[in-house]
Amino acid sequence: MTDSRNDYDVVVVGAGPSGLAAACVAAESGRRVALLDSTPSPGGPIWRSRSDRLPRIARRWLGRLRNSAVDVFDQTTAFAAPEANLLLAEHPDGVMKIGWEQLILATGVQELFLPFPGWTLPNVTGAGGLQALGKCGWPIEGKRVVVAGSGPLLIAAAAYLKRHGAKVVCIAEQAPMMKLVKFTLALTYLAPGKLIQAVGFQRSLFGVRYKTGCRPVAAHGVDCLESVTLTNGKSTWTEDCDYLACAFGLLPNLQWPRLLGCRIEQGQVQVDSLQETSIQGVFCAGDATGIAGSDAALIEGQIAGYAAGGQPQKAKRLLAARRRTHRFAEGMDRAFALGDELKDLAAEDTIVCRCEDVTRGQIAEHDTLRSAKLHTRCGMGPCQGRICLGALQFIYGWANDSARPPVLPTRVESLSGDDE
Repeated sequence: MTDSRNDYDVVVVGAGPSGLAAACVAAESGRRVALLDSTPSPGGPIWRSRSDRLPRIARRWLGRLRNSAVDVFDQTTAFAAPEANLLLAEHPDGVMKIGWEQLILATGVQELFLPFPGWTLPNVTGAGGLQALGKCGWPIEGKRVVVAGSGPLLIAAAAYLKRHGAKVVCIAEQAPMMKLVKFTLALTYLAPGKLIQAVGFQRSLFGVRYKTGCRPVAAHGVDCLESVTLTNGKSTWTEDCDYLACAFGLLPNLQWPRLLGCRIEQGQVQVDSLQETSIQGVFCAGDATGIAGSDAALIEGQIAGYAAGGQPQKAKRLLAARRRTHRFAEGMDRAFALGDELKDLAAEDTIVCRCEDVTRGQIAEHDTLRSAKLHTRCGMGPCQGRICLGALQFIYGWANDSARPPVLPTRVESLSGDDE
């Protein structure tokens, strides 16, 4: 383990839109700032691309970061907090000790996967996951893709895939048409910019079937995916495809807030008006405090950055803008709320915990998450429940309220303190 310790006024964990904004404004407030992210470049999944032309807002913030005094540590995964105001972070060169006076968590989200027969077949991916693979050069041109699940991510992912040569067979959205119509009409006053963006996506998807009130029943194949069966509750049919890009919304990444003891209610970190958590000196911004999109993430990141940087008055000037973005988020939550029928997608022999090969039938024998973990090891494999525990919370209402280091997968030598 590295013996030296680097101390900062403000440390930001996560370099998506909220983390970028927080780091920039904290540094511009005269604070010594470190920005940590596990990927090779800042921007998060939404602004990370090797070939795509980034939106103007992304270029502006990335340029602002480059021109700032922020110490950016890429390929750096914060994995433990062994004592107060100290993080341990894994870097290709070893383990770093990073001290902080103010900490901003901008840990973002992950896709929510719900199990159904065949969902573990190769080429069944996350909607955002397949999009991210495409951005990294994965060959998708000419591939037949069914996009299924729920939320605006489906349309964004489908538009990207189609633009890069994939044949999008159809989009299966579980939300009913009436809710989507109401949400679209509400965008005219909640978020006109989002409406314009949605229209652009729809134009790029001209000719692609968009099915509402529709969900996957089963994925089929021998060595990899060959087709998927869909239903709208009235009829059932099968689509041949090379990929099924499937996600049922997004889940906040709460491992770090849980580890530090931040108060979490209804699946999101609770913060005050300046984005400070229940732990003094620890702030949280972006989707971990409630999924509201990149506009809200940028505003919340700035509020947290100014507050941590000792400029609360500048932070307070952004409160009205944050309220507007939260109204959009509330409308989105209502429109894409998951239907109860999705709780029954998995059959008794469907694997729910992929790491430990635990089936729905084995889990159904237990009344609590703790009991299921102790008797089946569900959620205790290499991914530490990052895939299955979100599904179990939706299906059974079992909330996961525990976190232990390492927060993310880490090399054994990093845990043992042996870098040699």
